[in-house]
Amino acid sequence: MLQLSLYPDLVEAGCDEAGRGCLAGPVFAAAVILPDDFECEELNDSKQLSEKARYKLRPFIEEKALAWAVGIADQKEIDEINILNASFLAMQRAVASLKIRPQHLLIDGNRFRRYEDIPHTCVVKGDGKLLPIAAASVLAKTYRDDFMLKIAEEYPLYDWKNNKGYPTQKHRDAVCKYGATPYHRLTFNLKEKQLKLDF
Repeated sequence: MLQLSLYPDLVEAGCDEAGRGCLAGPVFAAAVILPDDFECEELNDSKQLSEKARYKLRPFIEEKALAWAVGIADQKEIDEINILNASFLAMQRAVASLKIRPQHLLIDGNRFRRYEDIPHTCVVKGDGKLLPIAAASVLAKTYRDDFMLKIAEEYPLYDWKNNKGYPTQKHRDAVCKYGATPYHRLTFNLKEKQLKLDF
């Protein structure tokens, strides 16, 4: 069972992003505030869950959460300010859209740019440790997948229906053959195997 909070006396929002390592599409982020009595044994890091499990959990999270919101930074913004800063921006936009102002942010990862005057704690692999971050990871992942499935209909040759914009061989081969789409991140190495970015 994941931990519900880091500072139980504060209104905490868990934040996570999805799509940082993709070649195409926006980076999505979510912020979630859970109630004190929230319980869900199935909830975990979205990467550890099946697609079916993620979509089953999404309405449960949205119904039970005190507040939740999704933020986006698109591929043009990613190219302009880099993917790390775009991830921060998407998370900040999610926090800004919450109907309840949190007193503390739980950030998945080891870095974040402070949002206004709200203190935050970065938690490495937090989506596997804290329920609010895990909930945010599920929302960010499923809403991004929905977006990629939608634009996959517009550009079916890139296999986004299956790879969701990640750098699979089929995706790279399509870029080599057909070129980049308006959804591709032009500052990413689209054609060659990208080195793993360790922020």
